[in-house]
Amino acid sequence: MTDKRNLVKLKYVKLGYHYLISNAVYLVFTPLLITLSAHLSTLTIGDLEEIWDHLRYNLITSILCWSLVVFVATLYFMVRPRSVYLLDFALYKPDEARICTRERFMNCSSSTGTFTEENLAFQRKILERSGLGQMTCLPEAVLKIPPNPSMAEARKEAEMVMFGAVDQLLAKTGVKAKDIGIVVVNCSLFNPTPSLSAMIVNHYKLRENVKSYNLGGMGCSAGLISIDLAKKLLQVHPNSYALVVSMENITLNWYFGNNRSMLVSNCLFRMGGAAILLSNRRSDRSRSKYQLIHTVRTHKGSEDQAFKCVYQEEDDTSRVGVALSKDLMAVAGEALKSNITTLGPLVLPMSEQLLFFATLVARKLLKMKIKPYIPDFKMAFEHFCIHAGGRAVLDELEKNLDLKEWHMEPSRMTLYRFGNTSSSSLWYELSYAESKGRVKRGDRVWQIAFGSGFKCNSAVWQAMRTVDPAKEKNPWIDEIDNFPVDVPKVASIAS
Repeated sequence: MTDKRNLVKLKYVKLGYHYLISNAVYLVFTPLLITLSAHLSTLTIGDLEEIWDHLRYNLITSILCWSLVVFVATLYFMVRPRSVYLLDFALYKPDEARICTRERFMNCSSSTGTFTEENLAFQRKILERSGLGQMTCLPEAVLKIPPNPSMAEARKEAEMVMFGAVDQLLAKTGVKAKDIGIVVVNCSLFNPTPSLSAMIVNHYKLRENVKSYNLGGMGCSAGLISIDLAKKLLQVHPNSYALVVSMENITLNWYFGNNRSMLVSNCLFRMGGAAILLSNRRSDRSRSKYQLIHTVRTHKGSEDQAFKCVYQEEDDTSRVGVALSKDLMAVAGEALKSNITTLGPLVLPMSEQLLFFATLVARKLLKMKIKPYIPDFKMAFEHFCIHAGGRAVLDELEKNLDLKEWHMEPSRMTLYRFGNTSSSSLWYELSYAESKGRVKRGDRVWQIAFGSGFKCNSAVWQAMRTVDPAKEKNPWIDEIDNFPVDVPKVASIAS
């Protein structure tokens, strides 16, 4: 009981500290302002005339000073970064024919005849502990018995996901395809010729001077790389719309061998995609959902261990797969530390930065044996969208960032309902928060994802308005109320 009371006291001490630091400016300058006001109230008409005479003799100096101020202000408004707004986003929701329950997954795997009994049991075990539910989806070519992976089927999957999401997005925003000036598409493992971005340009008949980019081989964090690239392009192309499409293609990347480090991907990755429309037009500010505040990219590829932890290669039987190293969680942890070290000073309140700095000085300079201080990012963000890469990833970040079940719910629910949809998972998570009516005007959202290379990338958004779930059209609306209340708990532990 005594320990509990001490914890409560410590909580209120910390709250008082944060309040004091956060409001230090007001606490210092309010008395000064009151003192100055009291002094000004004692001035007489003669005092004011004397001040005017002094200013009149220095009129030329005053004009020059004000001209300089106007010049500097004009220069600032001309060279400052353009604001980037997110008008809206749309998600692809596969039809019911592509739902892959655990039983159907195991039936399809057994029918191939390529997996040993031991590895079939291994896949069943991974499925049960993965955090995936019974409604995740796979493309038709993988669900067929026997499977039929081919270039034609892979293109069919890509078109279904991309065009399905973009069609919804254009309908939601009312923006015409010909008005889109920038297209960025990311898909890590499927890179046909012509490219996926060219497929979009052709399908929607975009204009000839459209700036199109296709990002491949950059893993699950490529969606935020696409956002960062679009942001930079919007800084140099005024009055433009940027279309970002994030997806992964499963058809040609299903692994049929018996290397267990490659079999894990089969159990986690599922069908999905997202389309996002960005704008730098000031006229779009009032109708946008979010404003992009920061993007932070961290690349650990110079380290061999990090570079090899997610690696596409052939196994002993010449079957191609993506091997996940046992070092993956350790590498992800180091990448996360590097990323939040850069992000922290941009978003954390001064009170948290002072605590972090003080602990760092104590450990590094004074050689004190104390634990590193982990900043409380809950003071910087209201919503967390953590890439739904798997249960282990979510568990580790929940622990490291000291997040609550409420903060993790969008990520766990996305993993449970849709599986690991690679770079698009962040948008399913944000959509979940919107569907629950959680996103209010001014709320800050942190999207964070990990990817091969090895990379950790972040994006920070601020809600421009309160999102009304009754007016939204997204994959969660029709079914979110039918999910059992304890799904986040179920998805966070081994079945």
